[in-house]
Amino acid sequence: MKRVLKRLDSVHEQLVACVTSLEPAVYSEQPADGEWSVGEIVHHLCLVEDRVIKELEGAIAKAPRRVPFLRRLIPTSIVSLRAIRVKAPKAMNPLMPPPREVAIQNFDRARANLKALCDTHGQERLRNLVFKHPVLGEIDGVATVSFIGYHEKRHYKQIREVLRKLAADSRG
Repeated sequence: MKRVLKRLDSVHEQLVACVTSLEPAVYSEQPADGEWSVGEIVHHLCLVEDRVIKELEGAIAKAPRRVPFLRRLIPTSIVSLRAIRVKAPKAMNPLMPPPREVAIQNFDRARANLKALCDTHGQERLRNLVFKHPVLGEIDGVATVSFIGYHEKRHYKQIREVLRKLAADSRG
């Protein structure tokens, strides 16, 4: 669990440092029609993390239950692969993202809440709950926290792609 949380912190720090340094216009600009701006990506990450926390809290309130053995073998790292396109569930679409400072505060708050949940309930309890992921299926709580880190890594890569496109457009 310590390794999962360390990776979670590492990716979060990189993403926030990248986003904090952006000009507001760059933060809000979509690279093309139908593509998310950096601000929309950050808002999406916060929406997902808040939803995951809510779902984990609901699962913790239920009787302990283990994910079947074979389901535990699914690597959550596949989420970070940008080659596999996944459409966000409608509720996770980043409509009207807040200004950058508010978005980062919301994102940091969500991360603090997730880590507090992990500290409060511990690895053993998280191993004994079931989270239903729309793509990965049933995973346990530790895998869910791991998913959050890889999901953030995926979108950090997306942010860097957006910034490359915007830089190319400004030169071109």
